[in-house]
Amino acid sequence: MTTELFYLTLTTLLTGVLWLPYILNRIAVRGLGEAMGYPDSPKPQSPWAQRLMKAHANAVENLVIFGVLVLVANSLEINTEATAIASMVYFWMRLAHALAFTFKIPLVRTFSFFISFGAQMVFFWALLNA
Repeated sequence: MTTELFYLTLTTLLTGVLWLPYILNRIAVRGLGEAMGYPDSPKPQSPWAQRLMKAHANAVENLVIFGVLVLVANSLEINTEATAIASMVYFWMRLAHALAFTFKIPLVRTFSFFISFGAQMVFFWALLNA
């Protein structure tokens, strides 16, 4: 497995488990019955859980872009040192983004988002130059 595919797998796993803490918070705040149902006036979740939900949505949106880029590069057998580093950076910045969003660390959240965007651009550049 290439470094790019390895970090795509880790990023997918991260994105796939980000919902767990905010669902546990939903159960804690609303109880299991309301958490599993469709209450008319649900109790609001904790602010951190609401932020994590937004971070999760952002992770899903960006996983689509990152995943396609990695898979297209892999299908064209493009795996350079730059794309390997970009895939590592992307994963760690997405983790930092989720944590910073959840715990209200504004500069880290913004920088980690833009750095992960830059990692995507490395793949675009590699593909355009193929």
